[in-house]
Amino acid sequence: MARKDLRNIAIVAHVDHGKTTLVDHMLRQAGAFRDNEVVAERVMDSNDLERERGITILAKNTSVRWKGVKINIVDTPGHSDFGGEVERTLMMADGALLLVDAAEGPLPQTRFVLSKCLERGFPLIVVINKIDRQDARPHEVLSEVFDLFCDLGASDAQTDFPMVYAIGKLGQCKRELEDELTNLVPLFETVLARVPAPEGDPEEPLQVIVCNTTHDDYVGRLAVGRIVRGSIRQTADVVVLGENGKVTKGSVKALFTFEGLKRVNADSAQVGEVVAIAGLDVNIGDTIADPQRPEALERIVVEEPTIKMKIGVNTSPFAGKSKQSKFLTSRQLKDRLEREARKNLAIRVEPTDSPDTFLVLGRGELQLAILVETMRREGYEMQLSNPEVVTREIDGQAMEPVELVVIDVPETYVGIVTERLSTRRGRMVKMTNPGFGRARLEFQVPSRGLIGFRGEFLTSTRGTGLLNTMFDGWTPWGGPMMRRPTGAIVADRMGVATPYALHHLQPRGTFFLVPGVEVYEGMICGEHNRPNDTDCNVIKEKKLSNIRNHGKDENVLLASPRLLTIETAMEWIDADELVEVTPEAVRVRKKVLAVNLRDRREDAIEQAQAVE
Repeated sequence: MARKDLRNIAIVAHVDHGKTTLVDHMLRQAGAFRDNEVVAERVMDSNDLERERGITILAKNTSVRWKGVKINIVDTPGHSDFGGEVERTLMMADGALLLVDAAEGPLPQTRFVLSKCLERGFPLIVVINKIDRQDARPHEVLSEVFDLFCDLGASDAQTDFPMVYAIGKLGQCKRELEDELTNLVPLFETVLARVPAPEGDPEEPLQVIVCNTTHDDYVGRLAVGRIVRGSIRQTADVVVLGENGKVTKGSVKALFTFEGLKRVNADSAQVGEVVAIAGLDVNIGDTIADPQRPEALERIVVEEPTIKMKIGVNTSPFAGKSKQSKFLTSRQLKDRLEREARKNLAIRVEPTDSPDTFLVLGRGELQLAILVETMRREGYEMQLSNPEVVTREIDGQAMEPVELVVIDVPETYVGIVTERLSTRRGRMVKMTNPGFGRARLEFQVPSRGLIGFRGEFLTSTRGTGLLNTMFDGWTPWGGPMMRRPTGAIVADRMGVATPYALHHLQPRGTFFLVPGVEVYEGMICGEHNRPNDTDCNVIKEKKLSNIRNHGKDENVLLASPRLLTIETAMEWIDADELVEVTPEAVRVRKKVLAVNLRDRREDAIEQAQAVE
């Protein structure tokens, strides 16, 4: 039995190809907002970090009504670090819109999200977006998309996909390139025609798959999921079928459906609908079922993490000094990380030898940096080790992951990029030149070699290069690898950095701080020009005497410092260093603070990187 009045779709694409902007215009043109309502740009990116960075981090639900049919839409992230969000939210959909940039074409994350949609047997609608770009090449991009479908083993029905050409930021689209641009009506009509209506019998025993959990200030924890079978109503008794056969009884305290950007109270909902349920203790992947016939659905499985990082209690001399710090203990840190792991399937938390330190495994540096930034804003203090790759043992041999790196750069930078990647054990596998003055290179690089490479890449290409990566298998462990060719400038005593000291140390490298900042022994103040570390006195003051050089006392000119964020600090540090994160500051430091107890940089890195 199919519900003709309902459609469920997911919008998937590579990062920055225009998913959230297109959803904005779908909501506007379907009448989700009042005529005089003031609506923010990228309205689906609702949390502060998403708006600051201009990327989608969490998948979100919304809906529009078109010609009497309700279309539930899931807006998914495009960054590969948040691939876990895409995998679990596809459970809520019956079809997908695949957005592809008309100039960039299919990129590694396009391949990833498309493969997940094809695995689920979705019919796909291809939207070639940004056709107004000067370097747009819609015909070539369409043939590249078709090749990608064939490459991923799509069925005949899936390769016979409908196409829409769009300018997402203007809310305009057309079916053929020769047609005139209109509003999004062709897109809505294509969705209704090609995405199947959800099927199921509302009279059968209830089954709801929980794909997300969120919080409401009035009713508490909400389970967001899709009704796979049967129907649900408020106050109904249900059971939650959890991991390892765990069964919990409960009842539906409140039931919501999605209308536009709002959650609307509902008395009941039937098969195919996406709902939010309050009053149950659930985790992502659980099944909410009928107490009389409890049948569990297959649990959501996401790909394994590839990056690990140790997060521990802050042990620096400045720990707890920030007025905004609320959570400092290992118990509070452990509770917060476990809460995150329950909410985000792509993150795992494991204990270590030390009770104050926890091993956090995730998809990438950006995902871990976003987690740390969120915790910092909540008032947590912590220290982070350098990100490392997750290794595994295959046939008794230690193996490390390899990534396929796709680089799009102007032709003049091909040499420098190749040189930089070869020092990180990269191997070129393909090079194409479409003839637009830009070349596309493909490398196989160990994942370790890519940690911290993005910033170096942007500097080398003067911000004109595009870099995308995708997991590409396993290779034997290649031994210790020094991430950074330069050493660190380390403070050798506690005090306040002075302009006089920094001025005289300037020829040694680049500083991470300004005069007037408090430092402690073992705190890293800058990057050394040479491969070794150097311990310096950054609090030295000018000796006052009666002899003066005319006009020289106040003329201290300092170069602008390179201020580190959580992300750049994580990328910069090596195996013998830590990042100290407090609500007010991000500092980098040596693991061993005392100058006389610290090993030479090469020895410390070799010890820290030894495979266990």
